[in-house]
Amino acid sequence: MPLNPDPFLPLFTHIRKFVALDDGEAAALTRGLRCKKLKKKDFLLKEGQVCTSNYFVLKGCLRMYFIREDGVEHIIQFAIENWWITDFQSLDWQQSSRFHIQAIETTEVAILDRRTAPTLCARLPQFDHYLRLIVQRAFAAAQQNLFFLYTFSGEERYHHFNDAFPEFVQRIPQYMVASYLGFTPEFISKIKTRRK
Repeated sequence: MPLNPDPFLPLFTHIRKFVALDDGEAAALTRGLRCKKLKKKDFLLKEGQVCTSNYFVLKGCLRMYFIREDGVEHIIQFAIENWWITDFQSLDWQQSSRFHIQAIETTEVAILDRRTAPTLCARLPQFDHYLRLIVQRAFAAAQQNLFFLYTFSGEERYHHFNDAFPEFVQRIPQYMVASYLGFTPEFISKIKTRRK
């Protein structure tokens, strides 16, 4: 099977679901992006580093998490193909991140650097519009997650996650799903046992 000559094709396909993007504009965008490959457990960002980019998952899966003082990890976001991920606060304010962004499996990302993003957005207004739509959707998803956290029981959160994101449940270890949903892997085992 021939190699894909354009590693950013999944990103362009995703952009075109929201806005028009012709081949010339895609070529201009390509010049402003970088591609990075990560092995399982490699980091894009570690706590204490300053985030300098937005990351679009071309292939693979990432997690964003923090570690409490007692050593317990809490995952706040997953990202698979066609999802964006970043530490918005660190990126915007250029301060140390509180989070880690790590590959759960072999992953390839498109990198949109904060220094090149304003120029690309000025040259490509439709790309700027696309990014605004993505940020709005990310904010809406964060609000929805908080709503579920405060209104759903642990079991309801698990079933909702399982129904809404079956692709995550198939790819992500159970202990990570538990961390994201705010409970222990043993709690998931109990839920599964009750369902049988």
